[in-house]
Formats: sequence, structure tokens, C-alpha cells
Amino acid sequence: MSDKEILDRVNELVAEEHQLRERRTQGDLTEQQEHERLARLEIALDQCWDLLRQRRARLAAGADPDLAQARPISEVEGYQQ
Repeated sequence: MSDKEILDRVNELVAEEHQLRERRTQGDLTEQQEHERLARLEIALDQCWDLLRQRRARLAAGADPDLAQARPISEVEGYQQ
């Protein structure tokens, strides 16, 4: 997955997040439904950002960025900020 493809996916996920919030405001979703889907979106976004950082780090180190792979959710969500 290229940097552009990752960023396109990030933009799709952010757009979906905005749509969910709008649907919740309009009463099309319950708070629980919104919360559950937002949690999944957040995880997907974290994986995308992690993959993008991996690709950029590999490129900066002179390695092939295409060898970067999405890490498991358990690993990405376990990072400390």
C-alpha cells in the first residue's frame, strides 16, 4: 500500500467519522451504535498512521517502504504516547 493509498484510506475513515456524527445528531443512530463504530474507526486510523510512519522510517533509513506491514491491533493499540 503506497503513502497515497494510506492517506486516501485515512480520508475515507475521517469522512465516515463525520457522517456517523451527523447521523447521530439526526437520530439515525443510537449513542451505542455511534460509539461502537467510532471505536473501530479509531483503531483503523491508528493502524493507518502506524503503517505510514513505518513506511516513512524505512524510506529515511534507505530501506524499501513497500516492505512495511500493518501491525496487529493489539500492538498498535498498546503504544504509549
